[in-house]
This record gives sequence, C-alpha cells and structure tokens, in this order.
Amino acid sequence: MFGYAVPTPKDLEGDMQRGSDRLSVHRDDEMKHELQGLLKSGHPTRTEEWHDPEPTADDDPEVAHGPVTPGRGPSLLESLRLELARHLTRGAFPATPRELARALRRDNAPDALVERVEGLPHKSHYATVQELAEAVTGSGRGGT
Repeated sequence: MFGYAVPTPKDLEGDMQRGSDRLSVHRDDEMKHELQGLLKSGHPTRTEEWHDPEPTADDDPEVAHGPVTPGRGPSLLESLRLELARHLTRGAFPATPRELARALRRDNAPDALVERVEGLPHKSHYATVQELAEAVTGSGRGGT
C-alpha cells in the first residue's frame, strides 16, 4: 500500500460512539450541572439578572380580564365559545339553532352541548360563534 492505511472496523472499535455527538462530553456535563439547580428547585436559579423575565410596569396596557395566571381559569362564556369553535367551522354560519345542532352532531360534539343549542329559539339566526355562545349562556344580545 503506498503509504495509505485504510482503517478496518476492528481498528475503529474503541473510537466509535453510539447516539448523538452534537456536543462534546465535557459540554454535556457542563449543561447537566447548569440544569441541576433548576430541576431540583423548580424555579430559575440564574444569577445574571438579565436572564430573568422583566416584571410588568405601571404604564403597561391592561390585558382583558387581567393577566393570565394559573389560578384564573376561563369564564363560562370563553369555555363555551372555545368548545363551540372546536366543532363548528366558519361555513356553518349564519344558521339557525337546528342547523347548528345538526353540524355539532356530525362533528360528534358532546350531547350536553348539542342539547343547549337545540334549546335556543328556533327562529333566531346566529352569524358567529360569539353570538351563539352569548345566546347559549344568556349573556349579550344573542342572535337575530
């Protein structure tokens, strides 16, 4: 062989790694060390202040119904509107309660939801999910 040695699989046996090697072993250990505090404490442990999220300022615009916090769940209207939107497409509107109930059944919506829509006045028409949700919950002006 003219000065070239081709390594065989037997020669490479000790050097081969299995799995991902995007980072070196040293960097992997460094990252594990960085994450240990977070995983054990459950909150950020950074000493650099610029890493932490900035608190709200006094002149920040108000978010509708206040900030989203773990303790504040959606209202009945919001929950109902979300559930209706999951089962009704834009093509379902404008429609009467009977047509909307049929569309809900086709999409396998919960029976309780279908029954609430069927209980609405038969002659009314609803143009949006919001109007329908307001009519079902009794808030707002409902359909026309």
